[in-house]
Amino acid sequence: MASIITKPAHLRCMLTRTGKCLAVNWTKTSFGSERSYASKTDGESRIPKIYTKTGDKGFSSTYTGERRPKEDHVFEALGTTDELSSAIGLAREFCIDKGHTFTDQLDKIQCVLQDVGSNIATPQSSAREIHIKKTKFSSQPVADLESWIDEFTEKLPPLTNFILPVPLWVNTLSMHIGLMCFILTSLSARTVCRRAERSVSPIVRSGEADPDVAKYLNRLSDYLFTVARYTAMKEGNEETIYKRPE
Repeated sequence: MASIITKPAHLRCMLTRTGKCLAVNWTKTSFGSERSYASKTDGESRIPKIYTKTGDKGFSSTYTGERRPKEDHVFEALGTTDELSSAIGLAREFCIDKGHTFTDQLDKIQCVLQDVGSNIATPQSSAREIHIKKTKFSSQPVADLESWIDEFTEKLPPLTNFILPVPLWVNTLSMHIGLMCFILTSLSARTVCRRAERSVSPIVRSGEADPDVAKYLNRLSDYLFTVARYTAMKEGNEETIYKRPE
């Protein structure tokens, strides 16, 4: 599936006005990625401007070429999924040096969120066959999340009460500071994910986006909750249980 999304903060898929794809070179850094763009024309390379000015009047374009106001449901959903990917990227950074298996999973999730955005940015009502073929979202990422959730859940104690979304601070003094931050940021990312799901729901319900996109965001919030619980357990951090006020 091609990842074609309208200028997200974490990755801009840029095209020249002639329709030629830009060569994108990525250089890994300790905190993320630096990017350089080179448009190859007649054997030369030039750096395009990051701004286009085409959205200055409050309208933006979908992948199908439609011009819609920026408050449109499509762009609201794109913005929220972009925010979600940024939140997950921050959470990942806090656990990257501990070698947990879910670090690679978070990488894959951020890539899938690009595909989610591509599908959202391609309203079915204006999409041609070539658009649909490039941005179709499959059910495999949903199955992957379910498999990961099941794997972690088997190692966790059963849920018998609501859990408050904070670590038990008395135990965090002996806890790796990065993993404490990972738990907090992954729980925060879960709430962003729930908001992303709500923003996508009307688009899916109207038939403008693939139903598996909504399913993926639904499972992703469960995954983030589960992986936060798993990390807390591995680090010996007790869960804070909801208690009804007397």
